[in-house]
Amino acid sequence: MKETLTRTLSGALYIVILIAAVLVSKFTFWGLFLIFGLICVHELQKLLQLNSYLSYALLIAFFAFFSIFQVNIYALNILLVLTLLVKVLLLRDLIIIRKIPLFQEKKYIVVIFYLIASFIFITLIPFDENGEYQPELLIAIFVLIWVNDTFAYLVGKNFGRNKLFERVSPNKTIEGFLGGLFFSIAAGYVISLYIPIFTYGEWIVLSILVSIFGTYGDLIQSKLKRQANVKDSGAIMPGHGGLLDRLDSVLFAGTFVYTYLLFI
Repeated sequence: MKETLTRTLSGALYIVILIAAVLVSKFTFWGLFLIFGLICVHELQKLLQLNSYLSYALLIAFFAFFSIFQVNIYALNILLVLTLLVKVLLLRDLIIIRKIPLFQEKKYIVVIFYLIASFIFITLIPFDENGEYQPELLIAIFVLIWVNDTFAYLVGKNFGRNKLFERVSPNKTIEGFLGGLFFSIAAGYVISLYIPIFTYGEWIVLSILVSIFGTYGDLIQSKLKRQANVKDSGAIMPGHGGLLDRLDSVLFAGTFVYTYLLFI
């Protein structure tokens, strides 16, 4: 009972802080996500057994260059292509290779493109082509992630029979994944009624992207933790583990969401 209460309060505090920072202004949003990024870099480097101050400097430099000042669209496009390529390769490693090879150079590649660049594209999602800040869009993406995760857990726990990827995450089931996808699409429909930035069909596509790639992000994070022989990436959130454990889905899916938004 005490553990459930701790988990609930910790999760609620995280949600309140995140939504408040996003809604207040773009400056509080940037500030919070820069802090989130620094914490996640620390947690990921522990998983990878990488001790480098360069990663923190790169996060701050990328954040200023791409997120705040947005000074070079060509450099941003190159970063996007490289990030998508690295994530596709990580998906290959997840599905085909039993153990992700993490030699020294690859550790830096994972930190930069799996994590740092993912934060950059998340921070760009709530800005339209004119640079106008639309906080409700990012909150909607987080809501889709939370709905997907919640109902994937509930459906999987009560109706799950067939394992989704047992050697990486024994508790995930195909039924849970489909349940999360279904309720994510339903949430996308509800969101389309109150946030008419996109059509219902476009919200459905976003819901599907969030559900599929959010699940992949969670599985890749689980595989990295399994290789590091740890249960959680950190202990900053009582009852939940590390901050990276809470953000893995949205960080992985966010790059694909951002890419889709470029074409609608």
